[in-house]
Amino acid sequence: MKNIIDRVIDFAIQIQQIPAPTFHEMKRGEFVQKLFVDEGLQDVTTDEAGNVYGRWTTNKEKNADTKPLVISAHLDTVFPLEMDLVVKREDDKVYGIGIGDNSLGVAGLFGLIWMLREQKVELSGDIWFVANVGEEGLGNLYGMKAVVERFGADVLAYLVLEGMALGHIYHKAVGVKRYRVTAKTRGGHSWSDYGQPSAVLELTHLIGQMTSLRLPSHPRTTMNVGKINGGTSINVIPAEAWLELDLRSEGPAELVDLVKRVERLIESASRPGVSLEAEVIGERPAGEMSADHPFIKLAQSCLKEQGMDAVLTSGSTDANIPLSKGYPALVLGVTKGGGAHTKNEFIDVRSIEKGMEQLVSFVNKVWK
Repeated sequence: MKNIIDRVIDFAIQIQQIPAPTFHEMKRGEFVQKLFVDEGLQDVTTDEAGNVYGRWTTNKEKNADTKPLVISAHLDTVFPLEMDLVVKREDDKVYGIGIGDNSLGVAGLFGLIWMLREQKVELSGDIWFVANVGEEGLGNLYGMKAVVERFGADVLAYLVLEGMALGHIYHKAVGVKRYRVTAKTRGGHSWSDYGQPSAVLELTHLIGQMTSLRLPSHPRTTMNVGKINGGTSINVIPAEAWLELDLRSEGPAELVDLVKRVERLIESASRPGVSLEAEVIGERPAGEMSADHPFIKLAQSCLKEQGMDAVLTSGSTDANIPLSKGYPALVLGVTKGGGAHTKNEFIDVRSIEKGMEQLVSFVNKVWK
């Protein structure tokens, strides 16, 4: 077992060393595709979106009607191509951008193959291993949309691997809607045209109005202005500026209500000499699988076997797509960690063995 865990860690680092920002996952996908072939997976292919597929089968006499299990991990990272990919080990931690989100998740696919093979596990159905694209940022889950379009409801379940989610079971999909809001004015000189509308100030006024909106805490609902940009020079009244806005809620109705209130504020901000326009740049559907579903109970049991009490939770993940369509889907983690989406991202290597054992146990029992 220790040999396999060491291989998983080393492989996660190899994956992390291949830059893969959203929309630029090709090299990492090619690396994974080659290794799917080397591991003896069948029907290894890459689709038009860039998702990599490979089928694992152990039982040649299985019932033809038995549905497969789809296990996926996203290839992309939030970091741009030029980021420093240095990795360092300190005590029981490995530091590196994207090491946990989601290089370790992808490595977990291979860890499962190695452990199933070592334990000579015979499964009642096939596993489709998928390394998918487009999970982060403005990818808008386009990779997982292609996966679900391919398999639809004809699967046992969709199991999504996240590198640093060990101990958590994601069974609720947080709905998300994202906008780019652009303000335009005539602009002018900061001295001679003083008093003319400023696109930057118009956006800051809008932000103030939006943040004064009362958001429900149950179901949890959030708002974030993640980026703002615009203007020409320090002595120029900005003629154009834009912001990117992220709206989320665990409740579909609450998200719709928030969207309506925000859109009304944007619409009312326009007046003669000032134009504000909102463009939808991302949308992730909400969904949920009951906490009483047998697969959720099984996942809880598998964590209990490792001495861990499961935390049932919600999130915005690849599971949003199948959950929104009513298909069984959940997210499980490989290990614990921290600093996701920052330069200080790290994974705790001590928990990887428990994480992998949890996954093997789930896969071994999910058809029973």
